[in-house]
Amino acid sequence: MAFGVFIHRSDSIYDDIPSERYQFPKQYLTRVQQFEDDWIVYLEPSKIRDSKGYFAVAKVQEIIADPRSADMYLAIIEPGSYLDFGDPVPFRDADDVVEQGLLNDRGKLSGRARSAVRALSPEDFARIVGRGLGQDDNILPRTDRDWRISGFEEARPEFQRLSVRERVNQLTNRIIRDRNFRKNVLRAYGERCAITGLRLINGGGRAEVEAAHIRPVEHDGPDIVSNGLALSGTAHWLFDRGLVGLSNDLNILISRQSNDPNAVRAMINSSARLLMPERLANRPRPEFLTWHRENCFKH
Repeated sequence: MAFGVFIHRSDSIYDDIPSERYQFPKQYLTRVQQFEDDWIVYLEPSKIRDSKGYFAVAKVQEIIADPRSADMYLAIIEPGSYLDFGDPVPFRDADDVVEQGLLNDRGKLSGRARSAVRALSPEDFARIVGRGLGQDDNILPRTDRDWRISGFEEARPEFQRLSVRERVNQLTNRIIRDRNFRKNVLRAYGERCAITGLRLINGGGRAEVEAAHIRPVEHDGPDIVSNGLALSGTAHWLFDRGLVGLSNDLNILISRQSNDPNAVRAMINSSARLLMPERLANRPRPEFLTWHRENCFKH
């Protein structure tokens, strides 16, 4: 197995969508090709204000020439593999770097740290992914079934001692992906329902709001914040059943098939618009909203 690091910044001059593709110039082609059919982690540079550090992991499906740009190439991300870390990992941990392979024989940061694309040792990959996945029982998905029955609770003592292969297997584990998705969506929306505007915290300090996929996972919807909404239980139920929807300019739509549209309207926040995350990249993407209107919303 070969692991790598892709440097990405939200204001990049490259045509990147981390969950779908990574654009790079020809000079990096040989280097990127070694990660084909293997996993990479994304890193936001430290010089970026409020840098997220290592913020996601994904599997490279294939490398192709960019048909829209001469001498540029695309690393195509395998659908469903991209995963935002619930706990982004800083480049530096206390006085040391997390990516130990960047240190030279004297324990100093080597020139490799400036490479936009670079190889990552299995040990560094496991360390970064382990910290990125984290653990937080209070952020686990709210379901009607007690998550402890799944056997995940029994595995917790071994969580920090997993092999590299076991770490890779975690990346497709639905429980872990749901937990990280919920954590990121709730963080982006300030633990507030984006439709009602309510922010309710229970006696245990846990947010009574759910992370909803706009385009569901079973219909190839990715586990990314821009395909997610923080919704109260009732709003989530209405959204999944197509009784409420969203226009591309984020006006809240009420289905004509609702048996009590006035009651639904009374639930919605006074602006009648979705309450959006501050970060532009976290806001719902139009293609996901369009999919929901065309496949779920009852016109």
